[in-house]
Amino acid sequence: MKALAVEDKQIMCLCETEIPELKDKEVLVKVAYCGICGSDLPRFFDGAVHNFPQILGHEFSGTIVKAGKEVSEGRLGKRVIGAPLMVCGKCPSCRAGKPQLCEHYGFIGSHQPGAFAEYVAVPEENIIEVPDQVSFKEAALVEPFTVGLHAVERLPFRAGEAALILGAGAIGLAVVAALRARGAGKIYIVDMNEQRLEFAAKIGADVTLNPEKVKLEEYFRQNEKAGVVFETAGHPITQVQAITLAGKGGKVIYVGTSHRDITFRPQEFEQIFRKELLITGNMMSYSAPFPGYEWKTALEYMERGSVNLKEMITGIYPLEAEEEPFWELRKKDSGHIKILYEIGGEEK
Repeated sequence: MKALAVEDKQIMCLCETEIPELKDKEVLVKVAYCGICGSDLPRFFDGAVHNFPQILGHEFSGTIVKAGKEVSEGRLGKRVIGAPLMVCGKCPSCRAGKPQLCEHYGFIGSHQPGAFAEYVAVPEENIIEVPDQVSFKEAALVEPFTVGLHAVERLPFRAGEAALILGAGAIGLAVVAALRARGAGKIYIVDMNEQRLEFAAKIGADVTLNPEKVKLEEYFRQNEKAGVVFETAGHPITQVQAITLAGKGGKVIYVGTSHRDITFRPQEFEQIFRKELLITGNMMSYSAPFPGYEWKTALEYMERGSVNLKEMITGIYPLEAEEEPFWELRKKDSGHIKILYEIGGEEK
């Protein structure tokens, strides 16, 4: 089969490799589309993989074409997505119904070959069937959307409550869509990329704010402060702003991944107790029973039209393009939100 593998730091190659051999409880998925996740960028640009070569890709859709010995043949031909987290099922976190905190987890496209390939092997328990009304392209967006949905569910959220999202990348936009589907009140979103802010408005954000044009502290002194703040940018500045911009008695959910040290001045840090803030983190998008309600809920939202994520797809490339879309996403002024590799494409 054809597969796109990272062979070294900033070196990606389309190669021929063997179709994965299945374990007894696995299925073989013929990949239709696979998205590039923000977490794939350091794997390519910084060589942050467990070993070379490595086939990346974990946001995928496709069709089951082969079943392991302990999998019903009734699964063959099903249109599916795959949850990429592989859990042990035995550690304290798994037994407590928190698979996202598994102590011995694996991950498709990181610990084992992913879906930037014509075929990918997936444990049967990780498979979720896709309704006929949902295209393979849209289904490839389920994984990032579930991260946003899981974040919205991390703390009690009242219908009509105002929310602020810091960062309008794919996950920040997924939070907007999830909040709108869940009945949020006014939704504010902050980013310096005007194209992303425009898209945020299309999918449900009420107020878009560019910090290069608006002083956020002053703006929220004069306007309603959000009851819940989602930090999705993973930047030291926004990670502090999540605390300072939250309203009294508010809630803060940290979603973005940190790559640099974060420094709080005393007057910033003390707002945690002066406002009696509730603060939590968000680890991926799983719950019990595994892989979690988030996955079926996302597909139900798409099937009913409660969320429309299709416009998040700003580019589609063949595997033959190799690393080109990675460099497109890296551009400072990139208007891309979600790029997909088209591998098998839609069913004819």
